[in-house]
Amino acid sequence: MDAAAAYSKAVAGAGRDGSGGNEEVAWRWPWPGWRRPGRVEVVVTGFLATSTLLLLVFGGAGNQPAFSSSPGCEFVQKPVYVASLVREHVAGPPPPTIRHDQDRLLGGLLSPAFDEQSCRSRYASSLYRRPSPFRPSTYLVERLRRYEARHRRCGPGAPLFKDAVEPLRSGRNAARSECQYVVWTPINGLGNRMLSLASTFSTLGHGRALPSACSAQWIGLVITVHTNTFLYALLTDRVLLVHAPHEFDGLFCEPFPGSSWALPAGFPITDFAGVFTMGSPTSYKNMRQAGAVSGDHRNVTADSLPAFVFLDLIQSFTDAAFCESDQRVLAKFNWVVVKSDVYFAAMFFLMPAYERELARLFPEKEAVFHHLARYLFHPSDDVWAIVRRYYGAYLARADERVGLQVRVFPEMPVPFENMYGQILRCSEQEPGLLPKVARKGGAAANHSSAAVASSGSRSNKLTSILVTSLFSDYYERIRGVYYANPTETGEFVEVHQPSHEREQRTEARAHNQRALAEMYLLSFCDRIVTTAVSTFGYVAHGLAGVRPWVLLRPPTPEAPVDPACVRSRTVEPCLQAPPRRMCGVAEGSDIGALVPYARHCEDEHKGLKLFP
Repeated sequence: MDAAAAYSKAVAGAGRDGSGGNEEVAWRWPWPGWRRPGRVEVVVTGFLATSTLLLLVFGGAGNQPAFSSSPGCEFVQKPVYVASLVREHVAGPPPPTIRHDQDRLLGGLLSPAFDEQSCRSRYASSLYRRPSPFRPSTYLVERLRRYEARHRRCGPGAPLFKDAVEPLRSGRNAARSECQYVVWTPINGLGNRMLSLASTFSTLGHGRALPSACSAQWIGLVITVHTNTFLYALLTDRVLLVHAPHEFDGLFCEPFPGSSWALPAGFPITDFAGVFTMGSPTSYKNMRQAGAVSGDHRNVTADSLPAFVFLDLIQSFTDAAFCESDQRVLAKFNWVVVKSDVYFAAMFFLMPAYERELARLFPEKEAVFHHLARYLFHPSDDVWAIVRRYYGAYLARADERVGLQVRVFPEMPVPFENMYGQILRCSEQEPGLLPKVARKGGAAANHSSAAVASSGSRSNKLTSILVTSLFSDYYERIRGVYYANPTETGEFVEVHQPSHEREQRTEARAHNQRALAEMYLLSFCDRIVTTAVSTFGYVAHGLAGVRPWVLLRPPTPEAPVDPACVRSRTVEPCLQAPPRRMCGVAEGSDIGALVPYARHCEDEHKGLKLFP
C-alpha cells in the first residue's frame, strides 16, 4: 500500500476525538513547511484512561493483547533509513530561534575558532535538545582553552611533535620533554570506546569484536572510553592522540581547533593489536610485577625507562593506575598508551591528589561525562545528515519525545515476551513515563471523550516515542497499542524506529554511522528509558543530560525482575567493574562507600559511578 493510501486508511480508522470512528477528521498534518513522511506512523488520540496496566493487558480488539503485532495493519510501515530518508530528502526541522552565542558554544565548552562548515553538527546539536541543566564551570572552560593551545603546540605536524617521536624510534624515554602524550587505542564496541576516550582525556582494554548488536555498543564504548582518556590528559597535562581503526572512519569530526587528534602516518608504533595485550612486557602492571619498574618514584629516573608504557585498563584491571605513587612513576613516561573497555572516570575522584582539581573542574559531579562528551564528540557530516533527515521527518514537530532503548545481551538472552513484559511493568510503575492509554468503551473513557468534546479541546499535544533496538518486535507491539487504543489525555502519539539491524556489525562503516545517528537521536529525547549496563544507553542519556529510567537486569533470562525499572539519580555512566582493591584502603572495604559522591550503580551493584 502506498503512503497516500496508508494515510487515508489511518485517518479513517481513528477519530480525532479518540473514538476510533470512521468519520473524516482534521488531522495534525500538514503543518506549515512540513512534508509528510513517506512511511506513516499511526497516531491515535484518546480519552480518560483506566490504568495503563489494564489497557496493556486487556486492551485492543477482541481478546488479543493490547500490544499485539496487528499484522493486518499493513498501512503502518517502519521508517527504515535508506527507504525513508533518501526518498524524502527532508532537509531537517526549521531552525529554532537564534540563541545567545553561549548556547551555541554550550556555555563556553566549545571553541568559536572552528569554521562552521567544517563540521555541521558542532554548533548545531544544541538546537535539537532542551537546554542543558548543567553549566560548565569557568575553570573547566579555561582549562579546555589551555588544552587546545597545548594540542596545537604539541600535536601532529608541529615541530615539538617531531621531537617527541624521535625517542620512540630509538626505543628510549627522553629525560626532558616539553610535550607528553596519552594514546588511546580501542577495543570492543563503539559505545564503550566513546566512554573510555572521555576518561582518558584526563587519565588513562583489551577485548574482542562483538557481534552486530555492537555497532551501537561499540560506538558507546568508544565514546565513554575516549572521554575517560581525555579526562586523564587534562589532569596530567598530556596531549590526547587516537589510534583510530578503519571502523572509526566517517564517524566524528576533529574536536580540537588547529590540529588533529589522529596519529599520523609513519608513527613508529604500528602493531597496536599485537603489542598491547594483557601479557605484553610493555604493560605497566607487568613491569611492576617483573620488577622492571619500581613503585617508588624516587627510585625511578626518566632516562632509565622504556620509550612508552601500556596501561591495560580492561574490566579485570587492578588498582595500579589509580595509586598516587604509581601516577608519579607514570608521569615520567612521555608516551602512555591506554586500552580500556570501561568508563573509569569515577576512579579519579577517589584519589586525593586530584580531589581539588576535579572539584574546580566539575563542581556538579554528575556532569563529567555530559560536559566532556559534548565537547569531544561531533558527528561527521555524513552521520549528521542522517540525524537531521530523520529528526526532521519524524521527531521535529513533537511536543515531547520519549526514547526507549532495548538491548538484549548474548550472555543474558531474555526472551522477547519477558523483556516486553518488563517494559509494560515499568510504564505502569512510573506514571507519566509513556502516554497512558485506556480500554475502549470504559466509563472513564466515555467521560473523557465527552469532556474533550464539550471543552472544544483540540488535543494538540504530539508525543513521539523513538524505539532503538536490533529487533522490530518492540516497536511493532508498542505501535499496535497506540493504534488500537486512545490516550487518556487525547494527545497524539507516534511510534518510530529508525532501523533494526538484528545483528551488530562493528566492521561496517555504514552500520556504525547509523548506530551513531541513532545514539544522537535518542539523546534528543526529553525522557529516556535505557537497558541496564548498555553503553549505548549511557552515552545517549549522558549527552542529553537527563537521568534515565533503567530497565534492570533479571537474575536469569527467564526470571522476572522487581522493580522492573528504576529512575537513576545521576546522569553519569557506570564503571561496571571497578578495581578489586584500592590503594590506602583496607582490603575488603566497600569501594562504593569511601566518599559520598561515588556510590554503587543502580544497574550493576558492584559498579561505581558519580552522584550529585
